[in-house]
Amino acid sequence: MTEQNWPPRIVVCVGTAVLRDNKILLIRQAKGTSLAGQWSIPWGVVEQGETPDEAALRETLEEGGVTAVITGLLGQQNFTWENMTALIYLCRHISGEPQPDGGQETDAAAYFSLAELDTLNDPIEPWSDWMARRVLQGNTHLIPAEPDNPQRPKQAFF
Repeated sequence: MTEQNWPPRIVVCVGTAVLRDNKILLIRQAKGTSLAGQWSIPWGVVEQGETPDEAALRETLEEGGVTAVITGLLGQQNFTWENMTALIYLCRHISGEPQPDGGQETDAAAYFSLAELDTLNDPIEPWSDWMARRVLQGNTHLIPAEPDNPQRPKQAFF
């Protein structure tokens, strides 16, 4: 099979569910983005030379102004409309206050409780809304980070 006949490569995306005081971090996508005007979790594409967990924390800081630490892997999802797959991490807030990136990708960032999601007037991207509610309700199966892995990887989840 020649390279031209190979299926297109899968793009790896990452997202974070960052928790602080029973609230989850959401960012609102800026004008000119594919989800303009909608709230979502911080997310983005893994760049060359970085691991998925590094990319997730970078995107959280860039899009939401928050430094976080990964506590585990929530899951993986394939997208039906793109040749993409996503890894979603549960994170704990470490420092910083939510702030957008100045309008390049995000124009707002904030923590929301379940009750605040119920009364939010702005649209929430449907998958992010579904996932955020599951996390806030404790309806998840976390795969924790495993520091005792004999391969000594940068990050492992088992």
